[in-house]
Amino acid sequence: MRKIFINKIGIALLAMQFLISCEQSFDQPDIQNNPNAVTDVTVQTLLAGTMLGVAMLHEDTDVRIASMWAGELAGLSRAHQGFGQYIVSSQSFSWNVLYPVASQARLIQVKADVVGDKWTKGVGQVLEALVIAKATSLYGDVPYSQAFDETNFPTPVFDKQADVYKALQVTLDNAILNLSAPAGLAFTQQDFLYKGDVAKWKSAANTLKARLYLHTAEYDNAIASAAKGIKSQAANMLTPHGTSLGVDMNQNYDFFRVNRAGDTGFDGAYLPKLMQSRIASVNSKTDETALYNHYFKTGIIAPGSLDANTTDGAFMANSSHPILTYYENELIIAEAQARKNALNEALTALNSVRSGLANGYLHGATFPAAGRKYEPYALNDFSLTGIANPTKAATTQQAMLYEIIAQRYIIFLMQYEAFNDYRRLAKATPVVQLSIPLYVGSKKPQRFIYPQSEIATNPNVPAPLPDQFTNVPIF
Repeated sequence: MRKIFINKIGIALLAMQFLISCEQSFDQPDIQNNPNAVTDVTVQTLLAGTMLGVAMLHEDTDVRIASMWAGELAGLSRAHQGFGQYIVSSQSFSWNVLYPVASQARLIQVKADVVGDKWTKGVGQVLEALVIAKATSLYGDVPYSQAFDETNFPTPVFDKQADVYKALQVTLDNAILNLSAPAGLAFTQQDFLYKGDVAKWKSAANTLKARLYLHTAEYDNAIASAAKGIKSQAANMLTPHGTSLGVDMNQNYDFFRVNRAGDTGFDGAYLPKLMQSRIASVNSKTDETALYNHYFKTGIIAPGSLDANTTDGAFMANSSHPILTYYENELIIAEAQARKNALNEALTALNSVRSGLANGYLHGATFPAAGRKYEPYALNDFSLTGIANPTKAATTQQAMLYEIIAQRYIIFLMQYEAFNDYRRLAKATPVVQLSIPLYVGSKKPQRFIYPQSEIATNPNVPAPLPDQFTNVPIF
């Protein structure tokens, strides 16, 4: 990614926040300017800055909290130790980046309409949906229908979560229509995600639709959308990174190695324990040692500590970060088909992911061949005595679901979708869950808390205020 210099305070703030540490990005004052009042920035420049903001929102403190609450990451020191113990308040969260980025995405659409540019409008709609999908999945009811009209709705209503999901599907349907237009303005230079490839944006929109349908347990719709989604590794939506500190460095590297070394780690987290148990299992078709070593490395921060592999693995300074991927798309198909008991179809999708892993591919990188084995599964591997039934599930369907869910969990390291699965799976039927432990107390965290700035300024905030242990409606 490149530095972006534009005459626009909202985008300048987003770029500035991306270049500083994620921890600092939550200390910024509220943005008071109405982004829809801006008239002196081109849609191309606005597009680049908004993508920058969306990328940042997939590597920020919220993602780390979600990873800790999903049991993937452990909080060890300072504020993150509290987060890891489910200790948060309304001061722990902020919408100072999230909603301004969504507003910029809406402004892209307004400006694209002025020049009749359907392609750019479609991209703006996908970016908007990515941001609002994060907001509603983590917080539940959120502003959406009135969120981008400050003049008429200075204190927007909080739409019901189910209504937000429905509205997001409409937004994405419209994005797909616009991206299907026969012509539009080129935006190759501004697009660091897909280099102006409209077909890839269209497939990403379908994968996002499939993700949201999986959340709402609409499995037929999830399958139909994923069938038109990201169908190759080359179409993954990945944020590229470089090695320049404060310019283009991966924010996980910046956090784990530079600014907050020791605040988090993997000692005591469930994910490495799960992977270790799989490595030690009787499953002769799978060896995840190489992937384990790609994720984790011992002794980087302190002797004997299990740390993020920032040396030669997944969290180097120039490691790409996933937003939407082929693996997620195929695992959506796998789970949705398995839920319908269409096990052959589910197996085909699961094995397509295993084929990619067998080649060592993960999010734009290749992990070593030593300790890497992902042979195709057969249905009888999930029988009561099968090699891929570690929990001794009573049915092939349940055993296959467990493998699909475990594979999703492993692939989603440092993505907030792992926390969505953590909550979603308690409701999905048949109920199949990972044995993610409680780290403290007797309640599992279920949501993020509304930010104090919103509570203080918007009388439409839901009352009584939900705490972190209150389920969001959709889960």
